[in-house]
Amino acid sequence: MSAGTPFPPGRRFRRSPQVALRPEPFGALAYHFGTRRLSFLKTPMLVATVEALEDSVDVHAALDRARVPAGQRAAYLAALTELAGAGTIEPVPTGPDGVAA
Repeated sequence: MSAGTPFPPGRRFRRSPQVALRPEPFGALAYHFGTRRLSFLKTPMLVATVEALEDSVDVHAALDRARVPAGQRAAYLAALTELAGAGTIEPVPTGPDGVAA
């Protein structure tokens, strides 16, 4: 996603295939092999959310699967927006019929 593009939490996302996660006590390190950019996933719950993205119908469902409390969802959406901007997560590609490929 480009800078300035609104993050669409009603869409299905996934961890970029070019990103590897390394578990850490605080959460995880995310390394993007294409950009060589390192990102920090600062909580285990954020890691769980990122891992739940691809198997969820949208970002809201991934937050549900990761059991993110309602009062923390805005902060997690902000973190996911940053991860999307960095290319760590990306929208799941869709075919011409709008269905995920």
